[in-house]
Amino acid sequence: MPADLIPVFDGHNDTLLRLVLADGGRKAESFFDEGSTGHIDLPRARKGGFCGGLFAMFTPSRLLDDETLDLSPDDPANFSQVSQENAEPFTRKMIDMALSIERLSDGEVVIAHSATEARRAMAEGKLAIILHIEGVECLSPDLSNLDELYHVGLRSLGPVWSRKNAFADGVPMDFPGSPDTGSGLTEAGRELIRACNMMGIMVDLSHITEKGFWDIAKLSTKPLVASHSNAHSICQSPRNLTDKQLEAVRASHGLVGINFHVGFLRPDGAKDERTGLDQIVAHTDHLLEKLGEDGVAFGSDFDGCTVPAAIGDVAGMPRLIERYRQAGYGETLIRKIAAENWLSLLERTGL
Repeated sequence: MPADLIPVFDGHNDTLLRLVLADGGRKAESFFDEGSTGHIDLPRARKGGFCGGLFAMFTPSRLLDDETLDLSPDDPANFSQVSQENAEPFTRKMIDMALSIERLSDGEVVIAHSATEARRAMAEGKLAIILHIEGVECLSPDLSNLDELYHVGLRSLGPVWSRKNAFADGVPMDFPGSPDTGSGLTEAGRELIRACNMMGIMVDLSHITEKGFWDIAKLSTKPLVASHSNAHSICQSPRNLTDKQLEAVRASHGLVGINFHVGFLRPDGAKDERTGLDQIVAHTDHLLEKLGEDGVAFGSDFDGCTVPAAIGDVAGMPRLIERYRQAGYGETLIRKIAAENWLSLLERTGL
């Protein structure tokens, strides 16, 4: 990585899903070629200073006949429940994709099993992947396969995506709306949180209802984390966090990763890629006010959303960092937001 680039560790992307859907998941090699579509591959990561992150594994509610992905919020079928029978093999495809990338990389990509391993890989100029499950439909409600998934590298999970499952309920994608919609944790969900706390698996609160958020806040002994969510006071999407929720995150010494999806940034909720970087700065300012300098990081949602054209893809991260400088952010704070806060959070979580 060029010496003038700020290292970036990002809290959320859907790159493994994109790769699995591309050509039936038979081309892990494409991760090593600079592409003109999608947001993350290794050459563009190098250009942007991206040297690590949580790589999500998400099972869509439905796939179109050609295995393309359509998550239009206007189609209820895209938010229907998913069975474990379908979710577990699909999740394993994404795990296999990550393992293939690591194997083909000649040491350039490492699946990190701890914060220490992630720091070491980044210091050595490697890309550190931490495996994350977004919506745990792949888990048996009795958690009988959680140990096995941990053994192959799982270190982070979000109990829900924006739909109900055996563990909790998720928020819809309506706009405007409150996160206080739907139920909270089920008993299976409570057992999941206890197991994650004991095993050192990070629990991600993005996508969960406000009732589920408070259930976890009462139950968990670990910092509260929303890997890719923004400030509800600026953009009234149910996916964003209220100031009261942000206060709880701060009290737990937790973290929020800023989501780059334009519909979660803009006060009008419009999905307009012409959205300026000032909107990211506005959310960052608010989160810094509510969480402090140690509680804010990146949660881009690359490969899973519409990002501002001013960023474009992961190679555009230096443009956002330069915008922070223009807004008066110091280099120490920028480095915290870009990488250090995530790594410190993972350590506090016990990874």
